[in-house]
Amino acid sequence: MFFRTTITAGLIGYGAVALAAPTVHARELRVAPGVTLHVVESGLGAGPPLVLVPGWSADAEIWHEQIATFAASRRVIAFDPRSQGNSTKTNAGNTPEQRAQDLHALLAALGVHHCVLVGWSQAVQDIAAYVERYGTDDLAGIVLVDAAVSDGAAGIAMRPAAAAAQFARFAGYTSNQEEYLKGMFGYIVSQPQPTGTIDQMVATAMKTPPSIGIAMLVADLFGIDRTPALKRMSCPVLIIGSARSGELAQQEEEAKVIPNASFVRISDASHAVFIDQPARFDAALEEFLRERVR
Repeated sequence: MFFRTTITAGLIGYGAVALAAPTVHARELRVAPGVTLHVVESGLGAGPPLVLVPGWSADAEIWHEQIATFAASRRVIAFDPRSQGNSTKTNAGNTPEQRAQDLHALLAALGVHHCVLVGWSQAVQDIAAYVERYGTDDLAGIVLVDAAVSDGAAGIAMRPAAAAAQFARFAGYTSNQEEYLKGMFGYIVSQPQPTGTIDQMVATAMKTPPSIGIAMLVADLFGIDRTPALKRMSCPVLIIGSARSGELAQQEEEAKVIPNASFVRISDASHAVFIDQPARFDAALEEFLRERVR
């Protein structure tokens, strides 16, 4: 069951940002027992729908620029994953594998077929888990944004310093969530933003309790080896990486493993490449949709 609300005047954006766009509709959609997801939709068009999946502790609003841009020509869907944003907070199922099932249920409920999945950061793991469970026969394309698919616990032994640094950050996140998130978003968004943009991202991320946030990260990074999903991606795939990414080499190698993949590197951008360089990101995505997606 769900209800629908129209966002006034078709404007969507963080803080002082307000982008004119086709009317945006919001709804709450039940995807599992006791779990509803906050979903936003906009646009119409003949091309495959675009489904935007945010990263760790973020919400659909983080894609506001892409929603405004691509809804002019196609249906665009974004949502808050479980335990993030305005979706249900739950101690259960905060893993890529369960979020993949949530995504599958969401697409079925919306009647979406042959779509393009775009996943950033944590959502790269969600898409890999989706491919492992459901395959790619009903996907028109996949876009993986600035994260390597996790190789699970084996990665701790292969990259011990990076794993140790990640675990060390958990203490700061638990003891002072707000301060940690301010530092994190200030780092992953490196280009100047309108006043209030980072504050709104932090406020959204504060909605995810730290105990749940840590559980997510452990499951994302150190749980299941999802790299077998790479060879199962039989639809067109685009990988977009920041030139500054610590996982840049891994992402470039993944593009060689995936049967039908291409790679785009974006300079002058941190982890949130679609926020730091929206015009370049959108151009790369538009070219992929125009040239390779059918």
